[in-house]
Amino acid sequence: MIRLALDLGTTMGWAAKCHNSVITSGTVVFRNDRWQGGGMRFLRFRRWLDEVTDLAGGLDMIVYEQVRRHAGTDASHAYGGWLAILSAWCEQKSIAYEGVPVGTIKRYATGKGNADKAAMIAAMRARGFAPADDNEADALALLLWATDAEGGRA
Repeated sequence: MIRLALDLGTTMGWAAKCHNSVITSGTVVFRNDRWQGGGMRFLRFRRWLDEVTDLAGGLDMIVYEQVRRHAGTDASHAYGGWLAILSAWCEQKSIAYEGVPVGTIKRYATGKGNADKAAMIAAMRARGFAPADDNEADALALLLWATDAEGGRA
């Protein structure tokens, strides 16, 4: 099963596990410059999803960090945009998708549902990964959670 995990945001963390069980991860930035309209980052995100799917030879499932509380109105609106694009894209491509609450991911990775960014990075480093930032660390933790959850459902 080819699975993609996403920490949705302007700086988006991602992690993927392919047929050969190799895990790759990183971040991608969808920030607009001053010459672009507000929707351009969402169009770039959709194009990025297409590119990742093509490079992977298809996707079986996408899991994403399900955020229920935001620091402000702008963050809330942006998250809604990422989620709208992701869910519509998955529906169009017939790719399964699932949101996982933030606390579940943090508890899985660190044992604490309210772990901070540094703890998430440290937890992923302890598992042999080298995340560049908390976005990538969150995506890696989410991917590992999803992989373990799949094994538990099988």
